[in-house]
Amino acid sequence: MSFVPSFSPVRAFALGLALVSLAPAHAQKTTVKTKTSKVKTKTSAVPKPPVSEPKEVAAAAVPMEPTPKSPGVSAPQVVKPELPAEWISDLGAAQAQAKATNRPILAVFSGSDWCKPCIMYEQEVFAKPEFTAYAKDKLVLAHFDFPRMKKNQPTAAQLKLNEAAAAQLNKEGDFPLAVVIAPDGKVLAKTGYIAGGPAAFEAYLKKVVPTL
Repeated sequence: MSFVPSFSPVRAFALGLALVSLAPAHAQKTTVKTKTSKVKTKTSAVPKPPVSEPKEVAAAAVPMEPTPKSPGVSAPQVVKPELPAEWISDLGAAQAQAKATNRPILAVFSGSDWCKPCIMYEQEVFAKPEFTAYAKDKLVLAHFDFPRMKKNQPTAAQLKLNEAAAAQLNKEGDFPLAVVIAPDGKVLAKTGYIAGGPAAFEAYLKKVVPTL
């Protein structure tokens, strides 16, 4: 006689509840393991390279522009001009030429590397082509320079000529100084810097010597 186990409905229901209660627990454990493995995976990622501390970079040296100096009598900020060849640097030779041509002398005393008005005078008037053209047949031009810089010093012979001219015409030591001299050697007028270029200086000369 065979024995066939029989389950009552109550026992079947209890067994079902037991199985249902076991399933979530098992699933929860699996989920936890899965999350744990994910966390481990994240933490075991490739390590970030070490961040080096920023280093201070020295700024490149910027060349400073030189501070411009205010132009003064002792430090002119203008370029020394070159006078035309018509200018004579020997008062005796100028006087001889004045007598021979019956033209007045214009003798200019200058400090070409230290006297700003002197340099301006030469730049604005005496070195201008228009003044050279005006004076060509009217004046005997004489120029006596007294520079201070060693590199600009004249020869000993020229310095002697300059000092001789100053002893006759510029005992006061004025710079700049323009002296108008008659052909016979008489001093007609003396003036300092005259602004206005060749035209203004020519007007001054005509007042001193109307025949010019």
